[in-house]
Amino acid sequence: MITQHFPTAPGTTLPGGETTAAPSPALPVRAAGVLLGCLSALLGLLYFVVPGTLLGPALLWPRTRRRAFVVLTAGARRLTTLERRRRSVFFGDRFPARPVPDQRVLRYLAARTYAGLITGVVVGLLGFGALLAGLLVASLVRGTLGWGELVGQVLLGGVLLFLDVQGLFSLEALDARLARECFGPSRRELMEQRIDELATSRAAVLQAVDTERRRIERDLHDGVQQRLVALAMLLGRARRGGRTPEQARSLVEQAHRESQEVLTELREVAWRVYPTALDNLGLQEALAGVSERCGIPLRTEFALDGPLPASVETAAYFVVSESVTNAAKHSAATEIRVSVRTYGPVLVVRIEDDGVGGARPEGSGLTGLHSRVRALDGRLHVHSPLGGPTTITAELPCA
Repeated sequence: MITQHFPTAPGTTLPGGETTAAPSPALPVRAAGVLLGCLSALLGLLYFVVPGTLLGPALLWPRTRRRAFVVLTAGARRLTTLERRRRSVFFGDRFPARPVPDQRVLRYLAARTYAGLITGVVVGLLGFGALLAGLLVASLVRGTLGWGELVGQVLLGGVLLFLDVQGLFSLEALDARLARECFGPSRRELMEQRIDELATSRAAVLQAVDTERRRIERDLHDGVQQRLVALAMLLGRARRGGRTPEQARSLVEQAHRESQEVLTELREVAWRVYPTALDNLGLQEALAGVSERCGIPLRTEFALDGPLPASVETAAYFVVSESVTNAAKHSAATEIRVSVRTYGPVLVVRIEDDGVGGARPEGSGLTGLHSRVRALDGRLHVHSPLGGPTTITAELPCA
């Protein structure tokens, strides 16, 4: 059974409570974070002026330079920790737990102090502009302001307000970039991590291809080949003499049924290799074929914003096909639900059954799906507690 539904308002929250990305905090929360950043910049300035001045002679003398640097860095780390918490609480940033070098800590605190002080100046100008706007309104109410002067003041105030707001947004972006450069991995570390991911993904894809080839060979050898042998034996018995017409007709009928079984099994193997409907008719029709071959009631929901890349369609098809096959064989489920939806640039495929659960993510079938999804920089989540239900969620980037 195939039904098609469309969500009323796609968001970042996925079915079952999963989320594709952390939502950005509301504007008032971020504004509070900006104001708090102005105050913390004053603390940074005070720290550089007072302890920095006191430790200045010790930093210049070679014998005490190292110890003075350690003391200066220790205080800077405490202020940097406050900045990190501010970014996490008010802006929703999440940084990996990793040590930060001393030089990077001091460099960040100095840059952050400078940016925070400039932000404080811009906020002060914004407050001063609001005060002037109040005085302008008061003059307009008293009737002491002419229309020509009013128009000039409004135009000038509008331009200054635009520049002020743009400056605040730019300074907030600078603040985020400084925090990302300090607390996040460096460009070199990101590059090394990406190289490791690609190497692992390549090895996993090669292993998955070899595993798939072995399974196809096993299906052909144990299934199709055995049926063809049985078909040849039936035809051979029918050709031999000494049989009544009824016996020969019975053998021919058996051979005919066996040939139909062979064709059915060949189609199954071909579908497992690659479904032609995926190229000719699209993902929805290809999954309709999965529903027809499934012995359990299968309900599918589609909500796609547009056409998908061929590689994403292929991966989504095999995720659904393999998951449905596993559920039909091992889960004792009575119903399977499949959801295929796009959330922005990500295609989310979700398969849920009401079976007994206990699926092992390290099993051969799910390992192959992990490799196929990871090859597209996607993620596969398997939640299958004992007693069920089993939920498999694949997130495939479409960009």
